[in-house]
Amino acid sequence: MSTAFLDDTTTRPATGSIPTAGQDVEIAGEIRERYEEILTPEAIRFVAELHHRFAGRRHDRLADRMRRRFEIGNGRDPKFRKDTAHIREDSRWRVAGAGPGLEDRRVEITGPTDPKMTINALNSGAKVWLADQEDATSPTWKNVIEGQLSLRDAIRGELTYTSPEGKRYEVTATETPTIVMRPRGWHLVEKHLRFTDRLGRHMAMSASLVDFGLYFFHNAHALIDSGRGPYFYLPKIESSEEARLWDDVFSYSEEALGIKHGTIRATVLIETLPAAFEMDEILFELRDHCAGLNAGRWDYIFSIIKNYRGRGARFVMPDRSEVTMTVPFMRAYTELLVKTCHKRGAHAIGGMSAFIPNRRDPEATARALEKVSADKNREAGDGFDGTWVAHPDLIPAAQAEFDAVLGDRPNQLDRQRDDVKVKAVDLLDVHIGRPITAQGVHDNVSVAIRYVEAWLRGVGAVAIDNLMEDAATAEISRSQVWQWIHQDRTTEDGTAITREYIEQLIQQTLAEVPRTDGDRFDDAADVFREVATGDDFPTFLTTVAYSKYLTD
Repeated sequence: MSTAFLDDTTTRPATGSIPTAGQDVEIAGEIRERYEEILTPEAIRFVAELHHRFAGRRHDRLADRMRRRFEIGNGRDPKFRKDTAHIREDSRWRVAGAGPGLEDRRVEITGPTDPKMTINALNSGAKVWLADQEDATSPTWKNVIEGQLSLRDAIRGELTYTSPEGKRYEVTATETPTIVMRPRGWHLVEKHLRFTDRLGRHMAMSASLVDFGLYFFHNAHALIDSGRGPYFYLPKIESSEEARLWDDVFSYSEEALGIKHGTIRATVLIETLPAAFEMDEILFELRDHCAGLNAGRWDYIFSIIKNYRGRGARFVMPDRSEVTMTVPFMRAYTELLVKTCHKRGAHAIGGMSAFIPNRRDPEATARALEKVSADKNREAGDGFDGTWVAHPDLIPAAQAEFDAVLGDRPNQLDRQRDDVKVKAVDLLDVHIGRPITAQGVHDNVSVAIRYVEAWLRGVGAVAIDNLMEDAATAEISRSQVWQWIHQDRTTEDGTAITREYIEQLIQQTLAEVPRTDGDRFDDAADVFREVATGDDFPTFLTTVAYSKYLTD
């Protein structure tokens, strides 16, 4: 590749300048302190080559998503594929399974990759840290690159942080969690890095390939040397073809860096409705690199609402708080996930309970711990090998439930769920039998606006009303409002859910929240209006907000 990259002797441009990396990639974001440690010529060259090889296939897969949504919206329900039945029926194949440091995953902590949260996660006592560059991270240019710096320093034992108040944070744990990094999904782009393909077409780079490529290039060898490895959570996958694309990215990347094939391990989030019908196939396509599947519960609920938003009253769900893990379609999905994983030697990892402790409110903390314990007790009893928490204070409660089932065993892969018989109709049984309440509508509007406001300020995981909100939970809130409006729903007390009614709640929310100079509530309200009350339904609220507010 003939690319005139910045070389190591080039003086770092001043903050605010727009340097050019070469013929293939233009860096359109400002270069701040230490950014050149991540945006090295060699790393940029590697990420550019990923785009040369795989960007076209990414676009094909995104086109498949659009076609599939159109078909579901027009009455064609997803089914288990006939053309891949031979994969599901072949009992002989298995996935690679756990890599070094992933054998025991009973409690995983999730969170963004800023220095403070990175240190807190590494000191948490969890078995695994999901280092989240996706739903828990607002993808500002600063967060994207400085998150990579945090990970680089943490992997090398060099990370410290001093807060604006002067408090110093450092990693003190003698045994830190295994890091599993989650890049952004295939649908997202990184507009601060602009790519020119071999046909001369200019485009924003794939956020997935940027996040994966920079992390893998800088850290794969260091992770292997530490006795672990380059491990990834793969979000928003909708088909086995998307999994195959990731597997090809992994195989090429291992070869390019001289790393043994199969060293990478991936855990796939089953958090879209189409993926629930292709769990076996997804495992099969990734089998040389696959460690397991995760039940990404919040995005899964959002995916069902998104796909069935126009299919009539039968597919309208009640208040967000009523859509629990015990409703029929969620039970079917999670039990099928455990059965599928254990049949193939893959870990089944449970989802994140949104409840969080409040150190200023002992009663709220007690309620949160009770609900988390019940949630994790159910998961462990169903056969999951581990679970997620969003706060260090929840780790003991979650671990106690898994310890009670696992004992000294690292997992329960030997538990085959042959009793589970899930049909397509079971995955689509969204009947809950609860009403939409005025409080539920208000909460959706209020939570979504408050979350988006924080997201626009660069904060992607936000404690709101004693729940941990991220992009996935905000998506449920706004998509429910959109569906309620367009399906002419009313609240339990007979109030019609109209655009006018929602606008009243928007104004009420803006009046209720504390306002400060420089807050983003007006912008957040505008985003919410577009994604929750407009004629069209944006596929993701984050793509709308990113294009309008997080790029220059």
